[in-house]
Amino acid sequence: MWDIGRNAVAMANHSTQRQMEILEELRLSGSIRIQDLARRLDVSEETIRRNVRQMAASGVVRKVHGGVHLQEDALQEPSFQQRMGEQREAKQRIARHIANMIGNGDSLMLDIGSTTAYVAQALKRHSDLFVVTNSLSVANTLATRNNNRVFMAGGELRGHDGGSFGIEAMNFVRQFSVRYAILSAAAINAPTGFMLMDLQEAEFTRVIMQRAQMRIVAADATKFGKTAPVRITDPSRMDMLVTDRDPPSDLAASLRENEIDIQIAD
Repeated sequence: MWDIGRNAVAMANHSTQRQMEILEELRLSGSIRIQDLARRLDVSEETIRRNVRQMAASGVVRKVHGGVHLQEDALQEPSFQQRMGEQREAKQRIARHIANMIGNGDSLMLDIGSTTAYVAQALKRHSDLFVVTNSLSVANTLATRNNNRVFMAGGELRGHDGGSFGIEAMNFVRQFSVRYAILSAAAINAPTGFMLMDLQEAEFTRVIMQRAQMRIVAADATKFGKTAPVRITDPSRMDMLVTDRDPPSDLAASLRENEIDIQIAD
């Protein structure tokens, strides 16, 4: 029985990796024939068709006769302001839950996500916080307030979300060690774990994970079962998921296997 479960997980991991490879090929050309995909990835056409069907069901690609097209918005997130308006109540509940875990005088890092922006808002009454971030929204919320110290990563600010990325930003945060890292995820599923839409964001997240004692993912339940192009890290490196609803059984089992504490915000 244990071997069957292990094999199922291995198959799911392999399938997700295959879909990432398909996405990479589609990024280059936008569309491709099934036959050509099978040749490039050195697998059978039936393997490609099976994975494409799953990807089409989630809206990432569009099937056509003999081929597959990348959906134009498949690798794009809504703007930061749009994301701030999505699942507002759930994100606020998650933010309050995390804020209740953090004490006055604590040290933390927060990334560019919309849920972490809500965490910053929930921390407005805290004092003497030591905050490191690459988010202009987070810095604006917590700086010059209640004797907080806020350190903003350098580099070019992105116009669509006010996030600072690049070598300068990563080298900056490497100088700090904090108690908490509050992290975002665009997608969470059982085979792969935590994923983001953007490679720069994932690279920055990996750095701040190294500089924190506890790594907390703040993500609402709409992220469950979804996929995204960039895997953040091995799930076992995360410590806690704070969300608004119980994860589906396969995801909950995977999180428990990786010793991730699941907390449901009231």
